[in-house]
Amino acid sequence: MLLGTFLLLLLLPGANPASAHAALRATDPVDGSVVPAAPRSVTLTFTESVGLLDDSFRVLDPTGHRVPTGDAEHVGGHADTARISLPAGLATGTFTVAWRVVSADSHPVSGAFTFSVGAPSATAAPVPAGPAEDPLTAFLYGTARYAAYLAAALLIGTAAFVAVCRPTRVRPLRGLLRAGGWGLAGATVLLLVLRAPYETGDAPGAALDLDALGRTLTGRPGWALLARLALLAASALLLTHAARRGRPSRTHLALGTVLAVGLALTWAAAEHASAGIQVPLAMTSSVVHLLAMAAWLGGLTALLVLLRRDTPPLATVTRFSRLAMLSVTALAVTGLYQSWRGLGTLTALTDTSYGRLLLAKLAAVTVLLMAADWSRRWVGERARSATPAERKEELRMPQPVGATRTETPAPDSLVERPPEAGTALTGPPSDGDAHRRALRRSVLVEVLVAAVVLALTTVLTGTLPGRAEAEAEATEQAAALPATSVVMAPFSVAGHRGTVQVTLDPARTGDNAVEAVVYGADGGLAAVPELRIAFTFPAQDIGPLNADLTDRGGYWATNAVNLPLAGTWTMKVTVRVSDVDQVTVERPVRVAR
Repeated sequence: MLLGTFLLLLLLPGANPASAHAALRATDPVDGSVVPAAPRSVTLTFTESVGLLDDSFRVLDPTGHRVPTGDAEHVGGHADTARISLPAGLATGTFTVAWRVVSADSHPVSGAFTFSVGAPSATAAPVPAGPAEDPLTAFLYGTARYAAYLAAALLIGTAAFVAVCRPTRVRPLRGLLRAGGWGLAGATVLLLVLRAPYETGDAPGAALDLDALGRTLTGRPGWALLARLALLAASALLLTHAARRGRPSRTHLALGTVLAVGLALTWAAAEHASAGIQVPLAMTSSVVHLLAMAAWLGGLTALLVLLRRDTPPLATVTRFSRLAMLSVTALAVTGLYQSWRGLGTLTALTDTSYGRLLLAKLAAVTVLLMAADWSRRWVGERARSATPAERKEELRMPQPVGATRTETPAPDSLVERPPEAGTALTGPPSDGDAHRRALRRSVLVEVLVAAVVLALTTVLTGTLPGRAEAEAEATEQAAALPATSVVMAPFSVAGHRGTVQVTLDPARTGDNAVEAVVYGADGGLAAVPELRIAFTFPAQDIGPLNADLTDRGGYWATNAVNLPLAGTWTMKVTVRVSDVDQVTVERPVRVAR
């Protein structure tokens, strides 16, 4: 457990920048664009549905002061699109839009972009490079998530061990059930309290805000956590009733299975499985994966507790060996599907954080399987050398729950009773102790490695899947390429004042189209006898490259300007207003690759 916690703390900070599933697909205005007039709203489109916070969007003017905006809202009922309204009369210059939303898989995601009204300008507003979050809140929330996984494995796995493997001594396992139940309840309450500051990126003290807590209780992650607490309360009642009865009945097992599936669903409904492709199948796979993990790892812990004093009966160890094999098979099938769903491509295994963490988890699982194989071979050897009485007990089919036997108490009794004669693997004292110590060491290694696997699983659930990361990178690359560059070039000569609006499309290396419109001082279209545009690239001493503009009745245009290099070009606009009066103004133009 300590090893797993250390690994969690080691990996968690590096996973923070990608701890989300949603990615920004598009913005209106486009990131880095220059618009001729102030927009009335800002619209953001994401790759999946997102939840909005009270302060999801902040718009800052060129001086760094906040611009008053309307409330954030989804556009047309589409949960993947958000919009805020802007006030009329925004000044000329560059504006910064900082945003923070909650993706469908419950993880917050944030970022920022800029747009300019009229012409770009210097801005005092910082553009965040990544998600802004309080490190203490992130640490506490990540630790609580790991504790929740660990406690769920103890609770569900120990209960499954008692029901399926039917150990003769149950009393030592009651402490595991209590630790799992109370640990999961405490971790869930902590997650519920920290949910609001985790979403907003605030310090843990923000958890005292009742309004923020109320918002958490009305969202899907809050509902999932509340449902988990309710299911835990029902599980406590069920376990108490079964213990008083002395043995679990078919009804107990059926209700216990339903409660275990319900607990697993509280994770699936608020993690990666709830967003992306094939959601119903993904949630089913996630539930089976978590239950198989709990049955295997929690059962290992239960077996280790029993091995502290003596060797459990061969029948108990053999049943757990079969349960572990079934769990490993389920983990392999669901893990393969979840890996494909999260990665998308094989290259994502090495090219993304999610893939590298998955490789680390697979390595840890390999070590775990090697230790499990040693234990399985130990059980096989003991079965071959067992006495006739031991073999009879090991080969006996499980007795139906609730059936009565007058000669022997049911082996799945929840009350303490002495071991049955002939079923304990005792043998010669020295030989039996040596075997018990060897098995205990093997199981201990499995439990320690299992803690590492749980830690990696916790980090994976908070890391952007490779498929989504590839989509986010493609979106960022597309956003970095300006589809159109609009530049405003004001001029004044011989009493004539106006502005030339120049559009460069697509503002990339190679051939570009140029359109220019001349506006007068009153904002209306103005006719001039001549308009010339030339481009130079001072960094490489290239140019001037003349754009052969032609008057097309109201605007000037050409479709054949070749700009061979990416970078910042200087555009020279020459406006002639009479036979002898003209002026040349310069403006920078960014050309992408």
